[in-house]
Amino acid sequence: MKSILQRSSLLFTLLFLLCFIGTKAQVFPDRVWHWASEAETKAWNNPKAEAFHEYLVDSTKITGLMIIHKGKVVFDYGDLEEISYIASIRKSVLSMLYGQYVEDGTIRLNKTIKELGIDDVEGILPIEQSATIQDIISARSGVYHPEGYGGGMQEYAPKRGSVQPGSYWLYSNWDFNVAGYIFEQETGKNIYDEVERQLANPLHMQDWDRSLQHKQGNTSISKYLAYPMWFSTRDMARLGLLMLNKGKWKDVQIISEAWVDEMLKSRTSHIELNKNVPVFEGTGVNYGYGYMWWLWQDVSDPRFEGAYSGKGAMGQNITVYPAIETVLVFKTKAAYGRVNPSAVRIKVAQKAAEIFTMEN
Repeated sequence: MKSILQRSSLLFTLLFLLCFIGTKAQVFPDRVWHWASEAETKAWNNPKAEAFHEYLVDSTKITGLMIIHKGKVVFDYGDLEEISYIASIRKSVLSMLYGQYVEDGTIRLNKTIKELGIDDVEGILPIEQSATIQDIISARSGVYHPEGYGGGMQEYAPKRGSVQPGSYWLYSNWDFNVAGYIFEQETGKNIYDEVERQLANPLHMQDWDRSLQHKQGNTSISKYLAYPMWFSTRDMARLGLLMLNKGKWKDVQIISEAWVDEMLKSRTSHIELNKNVPVFEGTGVNYGYGYMWWLWQDVSDPRFEGAYSGKGAMGQNITVYPAIETVLVFKTKAAYGRVNPSAVRIKVAQKAAEIFTMEN
């Protein structure tokens, strides 16, 4: 009887250890990134990886790219240290900053443009004044005032004043620039200082430079400035890894898990998005929209289940693939004037995940 009990105890201990090993904590970089070992890259070492590298060289203008799997680098390309403009990924970063202040009540998402005192060069129409902060950060404000910093899709906008706020999705930089203004007005904080405090410092970013960050825009068109951001590829990867881990970095909850889920909750389905703005038709990908994040919807490949992206013009990208515990980041230096068309950017995000062999 004693030996049976001993064997049972040993079996229980082994099962416990196996469970513990199976739920090993996510790896995070310290000041520098950890590169995966040969054994850890087994699922990524295949002919598709070689073909992907050739594609990057021959068919893209990408200047830096990383694939992170379970917190370690499994693939890299180009200059990872170069700091450059990340275009509309700035919007996804701002969404991350909002969380703390929404949750403590400093920012009330149901507050309206009228309550906020928002006005602009061409005025705000009475119907537009009922747009809320939530409408603005989900690109559903219904305000089609000209934007003082380009990059939106206002060429697809309905007639101004023709839609009820909250009822129609349109990717408009007026919304996103006003979202930055609202953040600073309601919190009393500078966006770039908050990037440094909430993200750059706790994530131990290697290349963040506060002195490079400054607002831009034509105030004769709209009084609300854009908040361009400059990051390196390897620091963008830290943002993606933080999102993959539901806002947790090592043992610290930098962004609450609830806010990460809230950012990624669909406010716009790919059906409505494609109907309103048909720029993704024929690309093979269906994007929905949350709070300034693009959501991969209606996917058949299990590697893309639950995936989402921060996307920027010319070829700036952070894509998170929760199903395979992977982050992809890539960028193109805007100063070079070399653009990756939208179809190429989408193909890079598809090809990167498809390298991974799930059976491993």
